[in-house]
Amino acid sequence: MEFTTSFWIASAISSLLVGMSKGGLPMVALLSVPIMAFVMPPAAAAGLLLPVYVVSDGYGVWLYRREYSVRNLQILIPAAAIGITLGYLTVSVVPDNAVKLAVAAIGFYYLGDKLRRRFGPPAPPRPADVPRGLFWGCVAGFTSYISHAGAPPFQAYALPQRLPKMVFAGTATILFAVVNLLKVPPYILAGQITWHSLSATAWLAPAALFGAWAGYRLTRILPERLFFAFVETALLLVCVKLLYDVFAG
Repeated sequence: MEFTTSFWIASAISSLLVGMSKGGLPMVALLSVPIMAFVMPPAAAAGLLLPVYVVSDGYGVWLYRREYSVRNLQILIPAAAIGITLGYLTVSVVPDNAVKLAVAAIGFYYLGDKLRRRFGPPAPPRPADVPRGLFWGCVAGFTSYISHAGAPPFQAYALPQRLPKMVFAGTATILFAVVNLLKVPPYILAGQITWHSLSATAWLAPAALFGAWAGYRLTRILPERLFFAFVETALLLVCVKLLYDVFAG
């Protein structure tokens, strides 16, 4: 892998987006691997970016150290670990397009259900229940392992709970910090993380850390309604992009 000018530009933009996701805007990180795919294979891009995720995770966890849902994390982390294991065991046989299609379907399902409920009687917030949490947590771990695309399944589970925006953001940040640490050993075994790819991490870390700070500040100042409108709009755009990748590829 040659570190060209186009590589560094794409890597810096992707690292900034990764950092912003750790600051409280989880959907924007889904754009990082597609951007890197312009300059390298997607699997190699996922491996290159994982250490950047881990670096920005540490800062994100510190930022949200007092704002998260313990109940959700108790349910989602073990479920995500199962999903990561399934991803590692099946990554060689599951087509990347199938994962993209599944993630897009999950996002559209949530948005369609939200639209349906908007024109009906208001539904009460859904609690953090174990059966749904185990299912969506497992799916989030699986899709995160395959293509760093764990945010839509997490949102399908967490958004109906109507958590306060900072608790929602903190729960997502801490959950995926654990998920990314769990992904490191299988990524090394699969050859997606190498000493050569790690050499780029030190140069990309500042962009990721700045992104985490900027994402956190933006999350704090956005009104709650506007914050969730942004999250749902970003989810729609990402789902459309995933469908485009599937059918245009």
